[in-house]
Amino acid sequence: MASCSRDSTVRLWSLTPLISPLLLNILTNQPWEKIIGNTDTAMVPGSPPLLCGKVSRDIKQELDKLSFDIRAKKLRWFSECFSPPRGSSNLWDLVSIINGQDDSLLPASYSKGVMHMKHLLKFKTSEAQELTIVKMSKFGGGIGAPSKEERLKEAADIYLRLGQIQRHCELMVELGQWEKALSLAPGVSMKYWKKLMQRRADQLMAEDNDDAIPFCIATGDIKKLVTFFTGRGQLQEALVIAQGACEGNIRAPQSSPVNHTTNDVDNRQQYQSLLHKVCKELAEWYFQDGCSVLAACCHLAVDNIKLAMSSHIRGNELELAACVGIVLGEAANQSTAYCLELLARKYMTTPTWELSADLLLMIPDNHILLAKLCAFYPGSAAEVNQFHQRCGLPSAEECKAMAEAAMCEGDLFSAVKFHLLSSEPENALWIGLDHVKEQMTGSDWTMDSVQPMLDLMSYIRTDSLVTAKLTDELLILCGYIGGLLAIRRQYSNIVPALYEYTSQLLKRREVCVPLKIDQLSVELDAWRACTQSNSNPPSECQREEFSCLERRIQPTDSAALVLWGADYVTGSNLPSHSDVQLSCFTGQIIQGPVFLLEDGKSAISLNDALMWAKVNPFSPLGTGLRINPF
Repeated sequence: MASCSRDSTVRLWSLTPLISPLLLNILTNQPWEKIIGNTDTAMVPGSPPLLCGKVSRDIKQELDKLSFDIRAKKLRWFSECFSPPRGSSNLWDLVSIINGQDDSLLPASYSKGVMHMKHLLKFKTSEAQELTIVKMSKFGGGIGAPSKEERLKEAADIYLRLGQIQRHCELMVELGQWEKALSLAPGVSMKYWKKLMQRRADQLMAEDNDDAIPFCIATGDIKKLVTFFTGRGQLQEALVIAQGACEGNIRAPQSSPVNHTTNDVDNRQQYQSLLHKVCKELAEWYFQDGCSVLAACCHLAVDNIKLAMSSHIRGNELELAACVGIVLGEAANQSTAYCLELLARKYMTTPTWELSADLLLMIPDNHILLAKLCAFYPGSAAEVNQFHQRCGLPSAEECKAMAEAAMCEGDLFSAVKFHLLSSEPENALWIGLDHVKEQMTGSDWTMDSVQPMLDLMSYIRTDSLVTAKLTDELLILCGYIGGLLAIRRQYSNIVPALYEYTSQLLKRREVCVPLKIDQLSVELDAWRACTQSNSNPPSECQREEFSCLERRIQPTDSAALVLWGADYVTGSNLPSHSDVQLSCFTGQIIQGPVFLLEDGKSAISLNDALMWAKVNPFSPLGTGLRINPF
């Protein structure tokens, strides 16, 4: 919400902290009593928020009438109440289309938003027909050509009478009478006509003239036309052209009868590729404008569910992403699980531990995730065991015995996991850190060989550790591996900060890890030289170093979910706050939402905080506390 005071100061207010738990109660299928109530109940001090208005009661009544598809409707109707106004209804329309809903059930507003590609030409054709009917009465006028030099015109007439049509056409072009030249050009050959059409299109495009469009369409020059529209930022028009080509409505003219089958298949594949390229560009434009929901719509318009979910996650629209992912089903399973994991991290705090557990219980393969949650859970021995039981895990004492058994069997990962869940979690670090350091001393180690173990150990409550050295080593290794993961995910903004964080910890703490400050500096310089545009090309040594980095960060599991691209939340392009905050990463004024670190003074942008937390769970201040910007 926005408000304005008498001195014209604009204030932006976010209701997200208030409504997010409500939507998650809906997501996790909690009883109606935890979702809808009355004002008397909701206004009792200490009570959780409840929906008390007419809209929520109407939704519940409509759901009570349904006999099937209840959960999908429930998630859609409630999420539309809580989601950003730009695009949420459009998004759900596209989800329904992908799930096979009949087109007749689409609302009238659908054609005004981002449409699915199978509907784009249908609706655009209908729009053109309507415009034709309206404008028929206004049709009229002729084409007047300016006068030209008489001698050239006389020469052109002579060439025409002599049958030298090509020379006549070239003189007409010189006189600016393109229409006459083009009308006679087929008399030379279709090849010459097409070449002349392309010349005319190039000339008009150089003048930024829309009259170039029909010339490109007539010759089937789709790539040139898409490039023309894209360069002008007219991505919607580029989409229409690309889709028309995909459906076979635009094709290059043939000079002789041919078998179209092979050519059509090849062309259609090219046009499909072009269509997806334009959709990605339009999605990125929306995303950089702070509209991650509309960006997701662009990807769903070409059935790209993976990139649609990625847009939601990068825009931190996690609740909406989880709802959409559940309704989309199997195709979105990996992304939905990751959304639920991030939401569970968000609520790993008092008094929402049970909500966090409910979210993780929705994920099919959730054993490790529940173990991480229980490892981080505070409380007395009795409370810990009760929470273990709720999550389907053994008691702390049983975990200790299971850790020792796993160690005897050589299963280090299970040993670390069960030690974390026992009453002596520090043992997990002794075992896990030794394993990670041993792996990293080899020359061919990869990030994926150590990251899962470090991620597991990062859920230990560092405030309960007795040995400071273990905490320091954990922070340093998590910082370094976080830097590598940031390079893989193209989180360019925070890569230097992660390397600096690791270097500073190495300087100030007495640790024994297979990392050197000089080596970190060499890696960072190589990354900068090879990925960031500057006047100086990278040296041969830097190319080799970066090549080694790329091999190290290469995903080893081709089926695993790999997200890439910087996060950009709604409001990121808004001006800075009147209480100016400087980023402790860059020293520059923060534009858009700010995230304050645990000292209450240090600040970074919310975008940087989200990316940091996804690759390194510990605070940039090196305190050992976890960062939770979700």
